Amino acid sequence: MFTRFHRECVGTAASYAYAGLAHKPGGLFQFDDFTGDENAIVDFKYSNDPRVTWWFDHHQSAFLTPEDLAQFEAGQADGSQTMRKFFDANYTSCTSFIAHIAETKFGFDTSGLKELIYWADIVDGAKYESAKAAVEMEAPAMKLTMVIESALDPALIPRMIPLLTSMSLQEVLDQPFVQELVGPLMSKHQAGIELIRERAVVDRGVITFDLMDQKMEGYSKFIPYYLHPEGTYVVGLSKSSFRTKISVGTNPWTTKPVSELINLAEICERYGGGGHARVGAISYPADREDLARATAAEIEAELKA
Repeated sequence: MFTRFHRECVGTAASYAYAGLAHKPGGLFQFDDFTGDENAIVDFKYSNDPRVTWWFDHHQSAFLTPEDLAQFEAGQADGSQTMRKFFDANYTSCTSFIAHIAETKFGFDTSGLKELIYWADIVDGAKYESAKAAVEMEAPAMKLTMVIESALDPALIPRMIPLLTSMSLQEVLDQPFVQELVGPLMSKHQAGIELIRERAVVDRGVITFDLMDQKMEGYSKFIPYYLHPEGTYVVGLSKSSFRTKISVGTNPWTTKPVSELINLAEICERYGGGGHARVGAISYPADREDLARATAAEIEAELKA
C-alpha cells in the first residue's frame, strides 16, 4: 500500500527495496536498516533515527520509550512531521490506515486496492467469520497469508510486494514461485493442527501449549480456538532460530463482552513485548526457554484469575 501510494503521489523514488523487521530481544533497529534516500517504517514500532522519513503504525505499543513518544509528539506539534509520520491505534490494519491517510491527505485513489484493504483488515483484525474459516484457509488471501507468515527465504516477500501493487490476490497466488510453496505449507499446517491438538490444554478459559522443542514459530494462531472454542485466551510458547516467543491472544469468537476482556498489550508491555488489546507477544533470546516458561506461567495465572 505504501509503495503504490508513494509511487503515484510522491514520486521521488527510482526504485524500492524491502526488508523485514522482527521483534527481537535487544535493539529492534540496526544502523544498516536505513540506507535509502528515503526510509519508511510501516506497521512497526517508531524509530527516532533521523534517517526515517516516513512512518505509519497502528499498534497500541508503537513507542519503545517515553522519549520516542515525546519526539513524535513534538514533530506533530511543530508541524515538521505532520505529513510524514502517522499514528492511530484505532485502525484495524496498517494497510487501511495508510490507505486512509494517502486518500484524505494526498488525494491517492485507492479504488484499485479495495480487495487488499478488505483482506488486510480481516487478517490483521482476526475478523474471520469463524475459526473454521481461519484454519481451513479456502480463500486466496488465507493461503497467501500462510505463505507470507511461513517464508524462510528472505527474498520471497520482497518479490511478492510489487505484485500485490498491481495484481489481484488470486493472480499473486497463481504465480509459480508461490504455488510451489502452497502444497508443502498446507501439509505443515495440518501437522501443526495435530501437534497443537496433542499439546493444548484448556483450564479456566485459558488455552496453553508449549512448542519450543519443535522450532515451529510459524503456525496459525487460530488453531487453538478451532480445537477449543470454549477458550477465551491462549498463551503459546514457540521457538525459532533467533528467539523464544510467547504468543498471547483473545478468542475472536468469544461470547464474553468486551468490557470483561483483558488488554493483552498492557500485559505484554510489562515484559518488554507489546501488540494490540486482543493479541500480543513477548520475545526473549533463543537460549532463554526458562525465562519464557516462567513469564508464560505468570501470564497464564493472571488470565485465569
